[in-house]
Amino acid sequence: MAETTPSGPRSRVVPRDLVGLAILGLPTLLIALDNSILYLVLPRLSTDLRAGAAEQLWIADIGVFTMAGLLVPAGALGDRIGRRRLLLLGTACLGAVSVTAAYAVNPGMLIASRALVGVASAALVPSIMGLIRGMFPDARRHARAVAFWMSCYVGGTALGPLAAGTLLDAFWWGSVFLLNVPVALAVLLLGPRLLPEHRNPAAGRLHVPSVLLSLATVLLLTYGLKGLAREGPGTTSAAAVAVGAVCGAVFARSQRSLADPLLDIGLLRLRTLGAAVSLTAVAGVLSGAQLFVGLYLQTVEGMSPLATAVWLLPSTLATVLAVQVAPGLTRWIRPGSAIAAGLAVVAGGYLMLLPIDGPGRRTLLMAGLVVSSVGIGPLSALCAHLVLRSAPPGRAGSAASLNETCGQLGTAAGIAALGVLGNAVYAARMRTLPAGVPPDAAASARDSVIGAASAAARLPRPVAAGLLAKADGALAEGLAAVAGACGVIAAAAVVPAALALRHVPASPGPAAGPPARLAAPAPAAGAAQGGTPASGGDGIAEGHRS
Repeated sequence: MAETTPSGPRSRVVPRDLVGLAILGLPTLLIALDNSILYLVLPRLSTDLRAGAAEQLWIADIGVFTMAGLLVPAGALGDRIGRRRLLLLGTACLGAVSVTAAYAVNPGMLIASRALVGVASAALVPSIMGLIRGMFPDARRHARAVAFWMSCYVGGTALGPLAAGTLLDAFWWGSVFLLNVPVALAVLLLGPRLLPEHRNPAAGRLHVPSVLLSLATVLLLTYGLKGLAREGPGTTSAAAVAVGAVCGAVFARSQRSLADPLLDIGLLRLRTLGAAVSLTAVAGVLSGAQLFVGLYLQTVEGMSPLATAVWLLPSTLATVLAVQVAPGLTRWIRPGSAIAAGLAVVAGGYLMLLPIDGPGRRTLLMAGLVVSSVGIGPLSALCAHLVLRSAPPGRAGSAASLNETCGQLGTAAGIAALGVLGNAVYAARMRTLPAGVPPDAAASARDSVIGAASAAARLPRPVAAGLLAKADGALAEGLAAVAGACGVIAAAAVVPAALALRHVPASPGPAAGPPARLAAPAPAAGAAQGGTPASGGDGIAEGHRS
């Protein structure tokens, strides 16, 4: 049975779908705005709410944890109850808890609000991608729709800090969270009339133990990896990663035995989908370098958060442009070749940052970031497109959740691994400090560049200047090491990307007739056992492979 909508199987794109795509850009902006404004507003709200160090960490991280942990269950839920319905529920929740966050009176209230923001975001992402899959069955139009979605996210990430900085200059910190409210209201007013409903009519009931195992797996892995990045190897973080890995193994094993699994593990046996999901994780790892970029600009170069956001706009615009151009490239070259070429450009951009050794290298940093941003465009846009096109349409939400979850875990792993590398280089450079730095200040300075700035504030001016110069140089060397590692990772992925996706042909031009009909979703039990092939309708036809 083909995936259905209220009006029956969809065969072509109509103007209403283009308007619907524009509406889907609004909740995408919601997620991007929320993710990009928090770190800008965190210092001020922490002061007003008197949040301690541990509470600040939970305010910053709890939304990421809940979103990552609930992506897979949310995708499965949307396949069952309808993706438009879940989108509207998530949008309403996000708008309501944004108001709660804006008027929070203590850290606990804000932490709870941020947790619910993560829940709402988890409902939005697979719903948006699943709806795009259903609204644009034609391969080329689908690729452009995904590119539009990616551009909305990247653009929202860039606009968030600018809007937040403007509001913080004029109003209290809670006004920043209220940015979400008018966007949410627009989606709730327009969505029911202009968005079609899509669901998998063959989907069964949610398996609650699978939901709990999925949640435990992703929460523990994300928490542990972020802890490793923040604190280095430690008992708690390492134990969280280990237990999360065990939960993940139990979850994967349980899904194979269920007639109606929460996550069809057989999807990973689809050659295109498995390769694209793996490359999404690589993109997540590479994004871990952004933490050091922001730290370098605000500490070594002495830029404010708002000035940093403005200064990073060229690289953001480069990503948006590359994301829009990438689908057009596949008319002449294979998607695997486009992604591999993009990874080579990413490697070159990061390797341009190796000469950074102190302040005054803004131009070099901008050039390297712009080049790497151009290269990341094909990777981001085409992988999301290939994941959705190669999945059976009835499992589009689950496939989108799988892709986003791997991206989230890749980002957490990248932050952890690159953070450990950068901090190790920083600590090695800070072993020898200028004369006159007392032991307690030296310990704080060796811990982090922020600790060095805090220690310098209590020292005589000449000693403080020497300590800050040493810390700036150490952080610059840490950034260079992180950039070098990212360059090596991107370069190492070039050949595997080209080989793994060599079977995917270049997209044909717009067909004169109607696009290929979407295949019905394969039964879950057959998928797990190497059952019937599934076609994404774009020339990607594959069976589940052992």
